[in-house]
Amino acid sequence: MAPYALLERTRLFSIAVSNFCRRLPKTSEAQEAARQLREAANSARSNYRAARKGRSRREFQAKLQIAFEEADEALDWLEYLRDMRIKHDPALLQEAREVSSILGKAVRTARRNTDRGIS
Repeated sequence: MAPYALLERTRLFSIAVSNFCRRLPKTSEAQEAARQLREAANSARSNYRAARKGRSRREFQAKLQIAFEEADEALDWLEYLRDMRIKHDPALLQEAREVSSILGKAVRTARRNTDRGIS
């Protein structure tokens, strides 16, 4: 996947998460999960964007790792909301899995390239 396509995909994922959270019940447990989910999705988006503008290989890898961790956290919150039977969106859950997987693969590739001395 081209880097600019992933930038757009993380942006659209963040927007989809925000729209999903607006439809959650107004219970305290749902709203706490919504806040955490929104923060994780937005953090994945913003850290991937920052990684692309990294000033060094090390900074790129660090931001990419954070983007992956935050995408994985968003996935975890979506699974929590599903498992607690609060709300479930299969398409959004699948997108979270895919974004997390792509970012995880990018982290592994960046590490491997650094180990090989590729910049």
